[in-house]
Amino acid sequence: MGARGELFTTQITLENRSYFFNVKENRTGDVFLQIVESKGRDNGDFDRHQIAIFAEDMQKFLKGMDTSLKFIEKNRQAQQKAAKEKKAAKEAKLAKKLIVKSEKPSDGIKRTGRVHVVSKRTVEDNGSEE
Repeated sequence: MGARGELFTTQITLENRSYFFNVKENRTGDVFLQIVESKGRDNGDFDRHQIAIFAEDMQKFLKGMDTSLKFIEKNRQAQQKAAKEKKAAKEAKLAKKLIVKSEKPSDGIKRTGRVHVVSKRTVEDNGSEE
């Protein structure tokens, strides 16, 4: 038996956190899993949080964990599907606008939205002498 009753330990290090999975045995011989999260602070200290799951409760714990993981995966897939449908709808709407715009008859007149008046008067209409 190792220090403080440790039988086995493994560590997972992420960006700013570390997780320790320690299998331990207490003084009465009960085996349990201790999960410790260690998160570094700005001042150099660490926040540590831990939970302990005893061997007799492990199956219930794993069942709850599995149910949660299945929910997370189902939710992730639903979000991906919704994002894909939204993107397809946006592309279809854009394609429809392009088709409608290209179907407008072109009479060679550029329409800018501004009113442009062209005078049809000639020199004769103004009463000028030729």
